[in-house]
Amino acid sequence: MSESTSPPSLWRNGDYVGWWTGNTLSALGTGVSAIAFPLLVLASTGSVSKAGLIGSANLLGVLVTALWGGALADRVSRRAILVAGPLAQGAVLAAVTVLARTDHPSLALLIAASLLSGLLSGVVLGAGTPALARIVPKEQLATANGQAMSRDMLAQLLGAPLGGLLFGVARWLPFGADALSFVFAALGALNIRRPLGPDRDAMAPRTSVFTDIAAGIRFVRVQPFVRFVVVMASVMNMVAQAFLLLLIALVAHRGGGSAAVGLVSATTVAGGFVGSLFAPAVARHFPPRLLLCGAVWVFTVGLAVTALVPQVWEIGLVVCLAQVATVPVNVVLMTYLMRLVPDGMLGRVAAVNRFGAYALEWCGPLLAGLFVAVFGVPGGMLALLIIMVPMAVALMVAPALNVLSTPAEEVTELPLPAPATSPEAIPEQTGPEPGVPSAAQG
Repeated sequence: MSESTSPPSLWRNGDYVGWWTGNTLSALGTGVSAIAFPLLVLASTGSVSKAGLIGSANLLGVLVTALWGGALADRVSRRAILVAGPLAQGAVLAAVTVLARTDHPSLALLIAASLLSGLLSGVVLGAGTPALARIVPKEQLATANGQAMSRDMLAQLLGAPLGGLLFGVARWLPFGADALSFVFAALGALNIRRPLGPDRDAMAPRTSVFTDIAAGIRFVRVQPFVRFVVVMASVMNMVAQAFLLLLIALVAHRGGGSAAVGLVSATTVAGGFVGSLFAPAVARHFPPRLLLCGAVWVFTVGLAVTALVPQVWEIGLVVCLAQVATVPVNVVLMTYLMRLVPDGMLGRVAAVNRFGAYALEWCGPLLAGLFVAVFGVPGGMLALLIIMVPMAVALMVAPALNVLSTPAEEVTELPLPAPATSPEAIPEQTGPEPGVPSAAQG
C-alpha cells in the first residue's frame, strides 16, 4: 500500500481511541487489584498459601469460561458482551471494596469474588479479539496488537507499585479503583460506532453453544498454521511460568535479596514493554518466519546465559534483552491469526488459543520445582533447554509455518466451514498452504 493510500493513524480512529482508553484503564485497574488481593489476605490471615488461593481461583474461572466466551462472541452481540461483562466485573469489585473495609473480610467470599471475576473475564476476553478486528483496518492490525501489548506490559509494570501505594492509604482503595476502571471499559465499548458483529446467517440452522465450541476446536485442529500456533502458545506459556519461578530462585541463589528479586522482575517486564513498542516496526521490516525463529533462539540462548552469569545485574540485563527480542513474536502471530481466521470463527479460535495457553500454565511452577530438585537452581534453568531447543528447531522446519513466508497483508482468509454436526464436515487441509495466494490469485 502506497503512502498516499495509507489509512490514517489509529489515534485518529475515534472507535479505536475509545476502545484503547477504556481497556487501558481496565488493565491498570486489574494490575492494581491483582497485588491488592494477596496483600489483603496476608494482612487478614498472615498466610501465604491462602493468599495464593486468590490467584488460582481467578485463573480457574478464566479457564472454565474461555471456550464458552469465544463461542458466545460468535453467536450474540459482541458490543453487549463488552458492555455488560465489565459492568458485572465492576459490581464484583465494588462488593470486594465493601468487604475490604471490614477488619476481617471473609476469605471464602474473597475467593468467590476472584473466581466470579475470572469467570466474567473468560467471557469478555472472548469478544475482545474479534471486536478489535472490526475496529481496526486489517493493514493496521500489527500496530494495534503492538499497542495492546504495550498497554498490558505498562499496566503490569505500574499496577503492582500503584496497588501497593493505594493499599497503604486505605485497604479498600485499590478495589474501588478497579471497580471504576471496569466502568470506563464498558463506556469505551458502548461508544464504538461501527458494528462489531457477529453477522449471523438467518437461514443457517440453529446450533447449541457446545456445538459451536466443538466447531471452533475442529477448525483449529484441521488448519495446520492455527493448530501450530495454539500448541506453541501452550508450551511457551508453560515454559514462561517455569522460567519466572526459576528466575526468582536464581537471583536468590546468586545472593540477591527480595529487593533484587523485585528489580529483576521489573526489568523483565520493562524489557517486554520496550519490545512491544518496537514490535509493529520490527514486524514490517523483518520476514515473519525469520523473526519468529530468531526470537525463540534468542530466548533459548538467553536461558543458558542467565543460568551461567555470576552477577545479579547480569541476570537482569540478559532477561531484559531477551524480552525485548521475543515480545514482537506475539504481535506477528496474533496479526496473522486475525487476518487468516474468518470473522465468524475468530472468537472461538482466539478462545481455543487462550484456553491452551492457560491450560498448561499451572504446570510451569511444578516443572520448575522438579528441575530444581533434580539439577539444582542453575541446572534447573538449563534444563528448560530440553523443551526449548526442540521447539526452536521445529520452528525452522515445520511446514505449517510456510504461510509466514507471505506478507500478512497478502494472505487470504481461510474459508468459513459450513455448519455441520460431525467432525468430518471440516475437511483436513491437504492442498496448498492455507492463506497463501495461489498463482491464479496473483
